[in-house]
Amino acid sequence: MNILIINVGSSSIKYQLLAMPNENIICEGMAERIGNEKANLRYKSKQVDISKIENIPNHKVGLQKIAQLILDPEKGVIKNTNEIYAVAHRVVHGGNSFSKTTLINDSVKQKIKELAVLAPLHNPVNLVGIELSEKMFPEAKQIAIFDTAFHQTIPQIAKQYAIPNKLYTENDIQVYGFHGTSHKYVSEKTVQFLKQNKSRLITIHLGNGCSITAIKNGKSIDHSMGFAPSNGLIMGSRSGDIDHALIFYLVNNLGYQLSEVKEMLDKKSGMYGLTGYSDLRDIQNEAEKGNTQCILALEMNAYRIKKYIGAYTAAMNGLDAIVFTAGIGENSSLIRKLVCSEMEYLGIVIDMEKNESKSSKIRQIHSAQSKVKILVTPTNEELEIAKQAYGLLTS
Repeated sequence: MNILIINVGSSSIKYQLLAMPNENIICEGMAERIGNEKANLRYKSKQVDISKIENIPNHKVGLQKIAQLILDPEKGVIKNTNEIYAVAHRVVHGGNSFSKTTLINDSVKQKIKELAVLAPLHNPVNLVGIELSEKMFPEAKQIAIFDTAFHQTIPQIAKQYAIPNKLYTENDIQVYGFHGTSHKYVSEKTVQFLKQNKSRLITIHLGNGCSITAIKNGKSIDHSMGFAPSNGLIMGSRSGDIDHALIFYLVNNLGYQLSEVKEMLDKKSGMYGLTGYSDLRDIQNEAEKGNTQCILALEMNAYRIKKYIGAYTAAMNGLDAIVFTAGIGENSSLIRKLVCSEMEYLGIVIDMEKNESKSSKIRQIHSAQSKVKILVTPTNEELEIAKQAYGLLTS
């Protein structure tokens, strides 16, 4: 069966059309830098490979352009929408309502909408993707795969906040964790590669959104994002960890409205707030020119990751491997170098030459002296989503 995967991120849309269960890719691509007049649109099939600059002001326009390419009479791969059996969507926040892959109906869409307050950069655009797909592919089954599902194994000691108990027991306020599809996929691929079923891994997903997970023997036991996908590491436009007292100071002393603070922390902070750029490629280019704010931002970014590596190594009482993944994790040798430098005490020693190598396959970049393995494991959230969707449809 043909399954179309729609993976909507905060500033991107990744997509693949796969023939399952053989996992054959019929076409794939990505729209990135959404919201920018010079957004990138990529489309690749066996017949064509297209990459062009487009004005993509929002996710709706991006999805429409992707659908047009798939259905194009000359460049497309299907002639009719009924050739797609199912459309599977990545949905960021499922709360405690969804712990597994789910067929989408009106009540599921309503719950995704309600949870948008906890994932304001993601759930609304995830819902846009679902509703647009229902119109474009009316005969296809619509399926949701939730980022939070993989982190259901986080123990209470790590997921409960030190606030009044009733907020946990009655209001479900807790650590949920995100990027679960990616962390699950790369951890399983890494375990297969290392041939080491019992393992203590730290997987680092670095893109416009960033997160880090402690995975012990295949299960998520702690994660940098929490109740919403806003804290933890420094991200493209999100601040990551801050002192919550800052919010009250901004409102009570500097005259900000709560809505303005929310907008600032979600969309005007992180690397964008530090440099004026949200895309790491732009920041690295500026740093190479001597831009001191960009140099500092890169160092701050890496420093935050290093702190989490130390914390999670302690939580697991050791560490077997660090795994870098996603757009930045897979492609930025500079970030990997900054993160893994001066970590010898923890047994982490990077090989600078191996770190500069490029490959679309899983690879090791640690030195012979390193007690901890360092890997770059390309993520494939779309394949993981397809596998879970196929499993639901055939169970």
